[in-house]
Amino acid sequence: MKKIVVAIVLLTQFVLQAQEKTGAQQFWENLQKQCGKSFEGEIKEGASNDTFRDKKLVMHIRSCDKNTIKIPFFVGEDKSRTWVLTFENDRIKLKHDHRHEDGTEDKVTQYGGTSPNSGSAGIQFFPADQETLNLIPNAATNVWWITIDETSFTYNLRRIGSDRLFTVKFDLTKTVATPAAPWGWKD
Repeated sequence: MKKIVVAIVLLTQFVLQAQEKTGAQQFWENLQKQCGKSFEGEIKEGASNDTFRDKKLVMHIRSCDKNTIKIPFFVGEDKSRTWVLTFENDRIKLKHDHRHEDGTEDKVTQYGGTSPNSGSAGIQFFPADQETLNLIPNAATNVWWITIDETSFTYNLRRIGSDRLFTVKFDLTKTVATPAAPWGWKD
């Protein structure tokens, strides 16, 4: 009987600890479960003439530290893009790191935003920050969001007040071969 009581107490403590995690913490843990894996995606929303159409789209959750996750996003042979997520003070920040083939930074890089609240386990929103406004004035009304669940990851962009909408969805049930290092990285 004593073992059953101890087991119930331990289980209750575990459940309470799990419930105490914020949306941002749960989202972070859900994303970290995919570390090291690569997935193919497809455009779900976007301009019919965008440069991503008819190209192989692959994301590689390449680097996961306690507070930083880096996800290179490959568009065909273009290895210039990396989504950089940072977890700090129960908020998640999204930045876009753009590089040239030689590894140098593009002139348009490090734009993004920070979640205004802890969000939820399955979705985080990132309204454009001041750095984005200073770098790309037209992007002042950008809102990015990322969703994750057991089967999919989506990266989304909406420019409020315009028709601009972009969504790429990755199938988390099927890994693909890991691509070579993105521009500016070493294997």
